[in-house]
Amino acid sequence: MRPPAPAPLVLALALLPLPALAEEVGRVGVDWVGNDIIIEALADPEVEGVTCHIAYFERSLFDRLSQGNWFEDPSNSSIACRQTGPIRIGDIDRDADGEVIFSESQSIILKDLVVTRIYDEQAQVLIYLAHAAEISEGSAKMSISTVPLWQPGDGS
Repeated sequence: MRPPAPAPLVLALALLPLPALAEEVGRVGVDWVGNDIIIEALADPEVEGVTCHIAYFERSLFDRLSQGNWFEDPSNSSIACRQTGPIRIGDIDRDADGEVIFSESQSIILKDLVVTRIYDEQAQVLIYLAHAAEISEGSAKMSISTVPLWQPGDGS
C-alpha cells in the first residue's frame, strides 16, 4: 500500500526558497527588568561578500507581565549592511519590490521582522530594508542600508 501523496500546500511550501539564517553576535541589556537589544549578523544568501547586522528589541518576561502584552516585541529595528569580501551576485530578484532574504517572528501571531533586498541596477547599489510585516496593521517603522557595487578604480 502506498503512502498518501503530500498535500499541494506542503509541496508548494517545500519549493519556496528559505530565508537566510541570522546569528546572534551581541546582546545589550537596556534596563533592570531584563529587556535587551539583540544584534544579529545576516549573510545575504544570494550575494556573497555582503553581511548585514540587524538590531531589535526583545522584551523580558517581567516587561510582558507588567505591560499586559504577552505576545509580541516592538516593531523597531535597525540595519547596517557592508561589503565583507569580494561581491558575487547570484540569482537574485531584480524586480522593484525586491526579495525577502530574512524573516524572524516578533509575535506569537503574524508579525515578523523582515529584511528585503532590492537591486537598484541603474545606480549599481543593493538596498536592504528592515521592516515589520503584519497581517492587519502595517508599521511605518523601518530602517535602510545600502551597499554600493561600484568600486573606485574597477573601470565600471
